[in-house]
Amino acid sequence: MTPDRWILALEAGEIALPPGPVVVLRARGDGDFAALGDVTCVQGFAPDHDMLSARSLRVMPDLPEGEAFSTALVQIVKARAGTMASIAEALMVLRPGGLLMVDGQKEEGIETILKTLRAVLDIGGVLSKAHGKLIWLTRPDTLPEAVMGWMPEPTETEEGYVTVPGGFSAEGPDRGSELLVALVPPLSGRVADLGAGWGYVAGEILSEQDQITAMDLIEADHAMLEAAAANIDDPRARFHWADVTRFQPEGLYDAILANPPFHTGRRADPALGRAFIAAAARMLSPRGRFFMVANRHLPYEDALKAAFGTGRLLGELEGYKIYEAAKPKR
Repeated sequence: MTPDRWILALEAGEIALPPGPVVVLRARGDGDFAALGDVTCVQGFAPDHDMLSARSLRVMPDLPEGEAFSTALVQIVKARAGTMASIAEALMVLRPGGLLMVDGQKEEGIETILKTLRAVLDIGGVLSKAHGKLIWLTRPDTLPEAVMGWMPEPTETEEGYVTVPGGFSAEGPDRGSELLVALVPPLSGRVADLGAGWGYVAGEILSEQDQITAMDLIEADHAMLEAAAANIDDPRARFHWADVTRFQPEGLYDAILANPPFHTGRRADPALGRAFIAAAARMLSPRGRFFMVANRHLPYEDALKAAFGTGRLLGELEGYKIYEAAKPKR
C-alpha cells in the first residue's frame, strides 16, 4: 500500500513541519497521521469519526474554538464548496507562517482545487502520486479577501428549510425525497428517518401526520443533523448523529423512511443502499413497514427480497422507484 502523500513529502524533505499543534480537517478514518505528531482531527462524518476515536486520536465534529495551529492538513471531499470552506477554515486557524497542506485524488477534483488556490495564494509545492496530489503553502500574514468568499452562507429553501452549503441537496429538496413524502401513507407510532439529511422528509411528514408519536432522525453528517435540528421544532423529533448501519435504537420502529445515499466519493456504490435496507430490517418491528425511494437504475430488489418477507412498488416515476416492504427477516 502506498504511504499517504504527506508522509512521502516529509520523508523526501520537501516539506518540514513548523513546531506547534497540528489540525487535520475532513480527517479520514484510515488516514495515517502519525508522522504529523500529536494531531487534532476534525471530522463530522460519523463512520470516520468513530474510526478515529477508536484509534485514540483526538477527534471532534467541528474546529475547537479559540485554538490556533502551526500546521493544517485538509483532506478534500467531492463537494468543491465543502472543500473550499474547509481550506478557508484551516487558513483562519493557522498562525501566520504556518503550513497548509491540501490532499486529494484527481477524481475528487484536486486539480480544480489547485487552480483555485493558485489564483489567490503562493503555492509552495505539489507532490503528485497515486492518482492524486498533495499541495502545500505557507499561510501569509494577511489572508486575501477571496478566502472569505470560500465560506458560503447557508441557504434557505422555498419551504423555509436551511440547508448545508456543499452538502447533499443544498439547493433544496431532491425530487426523490419529494416523491417519497407524496406517496407515503398515513403512519402511526414510532418512526425513523434513516439518512435524514437536513430534515426535509421528517419535517414534511411530521407536519402532515399527527398519529406519529416519535420521529428519530438518524444522520451520519454532523452539519446536516445540526441543520435538521434547526429546521424541525416538533417535540416528537429526536436527533441522532450516528452511522445508520450501526445505530442501535431504544426500541423497534413501527415505520422507517429512507432515501439512501448511493455514492462513495464520486463513484456510485449501491452497497450503501443495501446496507440501509439491512439496517431497516434490523430496526423494524415485526408488523412495521419500510418505505424507500431510490434511483430507478439502482439494483435494490434482491436486497429487499432478502431482508423482507413482502414488498411492493408504490410508484415508478421521474426516474425514481418508491418501495414499501414489510415482515422483516431477522
